[in-house]
Amino acid sequence: MSAPTQTRPLSSASAADAAQRAVLPHLRLGRIALMIAALFMTAFALTPFLFALTTSFKTQLDSIDGTVIPFLQYQPTLINWQQEFVSGGAETFKALRNSALIASGACLLATTLGTLAGYGLARFKYGIGNRNLVSWFLSQRFLPPIATVIPFVLLFRDLRLIDTLPGMVIINTTFTLPFAVLIMRDYFADFPSELREAALVDGASEFGVFARIVLPLATPALVASAIICFAFAWNEYLFASVLTNREWKPYPMLVAGTDSVRGIMFNFVSTRMIIAVALPVLMSLLVQRFIVRGLTFGAVKG
Repeated sequence: MSAPTQTRPLSSASAADAAQRAVLPHLRLGRIALMIAALFMTAFALTPFLFALTTSFKTQLDSIDGTVIPFLQYQPTLINWQQEFVSGGAETFKALRNSALIASGACLLATTLGTLAGYGLARFKYGIGNRNLVSWFLSQRFLPPIATVIPFVLLFRDLRLIDTLPGMVIINTTFTLPFAVLIMRDYFADFPSELREAALVDGASEFGVFARIVLPLATPALVASAIICFAFAWNEYLFASVLTNREWKPYPMLVAGTDSVRGIMFNFVSTRMIIAVALPVLMSLLVQRFIVRGLTFGAVKG
């Protein structure tokens, strides 16, 4: 009789390779499913912008008929863009200038105050309680803005700030400041304390540590908070509609006023909407890497 054949046991490396080969098909299917889901969600998110972009090249009749395919169902035209920048160019450029000045001023002021407040909340303890201070900042966002319209109108009337650049900067700073405070506080709370302590030992003051060491390294968080504050101030409409009359009307009011005796002009609304979102989107794309780093710093600890 022949001796029975003995099966050699697989080594640990061979077993690991076999297990990996068995898992690879499932991983590939999972990645493919994830890519399909991501593409679907991206297309879903971009649909309103694509619709607005195509509608901006339609006439009013084509925008009402619901035509979709250019050159087959409708003939694209530049008349909306020409009327926006040529016929009504003065009003358009004035509104864009107002929005740029208001958003830039509110962004600068909110980021500056938010950086100082965030550093103080991250490094020092206050008798009233740091959590209470953070809750007070957040209350500016929790409270419905419509509930504060009348008090702000009365206050700004007495201070003669209605329809002025300082008034619009102040009101936008008030409601964008919580974003800057929270982003900068979280960044400074996760900042290595060894760097701060080493600078203090070398004789630097607390403000010197903040200005010379901490602040230069906080560029990602600063950019993230600045872009968010700018975007919210750029898009603000509620307070602009009651605190401005003629001189300092921002661009969102121009978008909302696109109507006539024949109803809403969807082609002009789409054109102005594309113009309104263009600047914040371009700014976000240019500094995207700083935004991601600033918003995710300290999210994972280990």
